[in-house]
Amino acid sequence: MSWLEETFGVSKPVIGMCHLPALPGDPGYDAGSGLDGVLNHARDELAALQAGGVDAVMISNEFSLPYLTQTEPITAITMARVIGELSREIHVPFGVNVLWDARASIDLAVATGASFVREIFTGVYASDFGLWNTDAGATARHRKAVGGDHVRLLFNIVPEAAAYLAHRDLADITRSTVFNNRPDAICVSGLTAGAATDVATLESVKAAAGTTPVVVNTGVRADNVRQTLSIADAAVVGTFFKRDGVFENSVDPARVETLMSEVRQLRTSEAVVHT
Repeated sequence: MSWLEETFGVSKPVIGMCHLPALPGDPGYDAGSGLDGVLNHARDELAALQAGGVDAVMISNEFSLPYLTQTEPITAITMARVIGELSREIHVPFGVNVLWDARASIDLAVATGASFVREIFTGVYASDFGLWNTDAGATARHRKAVGGDHVRLLFNIVPEAAAYLAHRDLADITRSTVFNNRPDAICVSGLTAGAATDVATLESVKAAAGTTPVVVNTGVRADNVRQTLSIADAAVVGTFFKRDGVFENSVDPARVETLMSEVRQLRTSEAVVHT
């Protein structure tokens, strides 16, 4: 049994994104509704995702646009408060993502009991947020120092709105990332949230990753989830779950159920094949 099945209790798990609105310090923060507004929004999103049947949730500061590669302390502190307030209402495994700050994501996971984090842990990129450098060695040591050995690390090697500066193809990046960093999973993304992940790219990464699980990170929809999960080992879904499939909208439980119904049928068909 893989760690994915041990953590999520199913094969081909689907992780639903719980997108937090802008937080204190963010340009889009709504001071009028304040933290109560953030908390109420998070509670509604969490309830909708769980009602639709996702296998896990990942809580992120998705609307902290434009993102920082080293966040202000208030961001993770606010997220910790939100998760603490909602902890009794979280009934599935959960992860966290402090965009785009690897150390803060690990700190938040340790503080809240999250099972996994997704971040950019390795590489140097030219991005919409400026030159984006990482330090995988320092991050790995920080994880050890704060007692985060139990936190699974999902390495996004195709960060949205950014390009890897080294002249290497993605298969080679995958191989070296696996060899040098021992990630728990590799995430493959499209250009932005909701953008389809290229199937050929996904297949290339899967072939290069060996036994390391591969997660499709953007662009999964009800009409392509079977094809996508026939290649990938798991999926992260955010935009499709929103009302009318619009990134800025709230989660629609009916859309969650539609996609999860396809996933359950896929699992059933796979089980029949393997018996």
